[in-house]
Amino acid sequence: MAYSISTALAIYFVLWWVVLFVTLPFGVRSQHEEGEGAPGTDPGAPVMARMGWKLLWTTLISGVVFGIGMWAYHQGLLNIERLSKLMGLPF
Repeated sequence: MAYSISTALAIYFVLWWVVLFVTLPFGVRSQHEEGEGAPGTDPGAPVMARMGWKLLWTTLISGVVFGIGMWAYHQGLLNIERLSKLMGLPF
């Protein structure tokens, strides 16, 4: 079974979102931890979220993980049919 372009993009899209949620907490300092904050804001709000860097790291990490997964699939190491039979699924 060969993946179509749309299937590969869908897999990458889901993987990208999972990696984004993994990278979000790294490097975040709250207003309470920094000892500063504007009146009326939540003390747990981040001082500087650095979303540009997080989006860049998310794209790089998901590209590497996706590449490894596609390499394993094309080498026969990741065989969906064999895994479904092992798990007893009717695919």
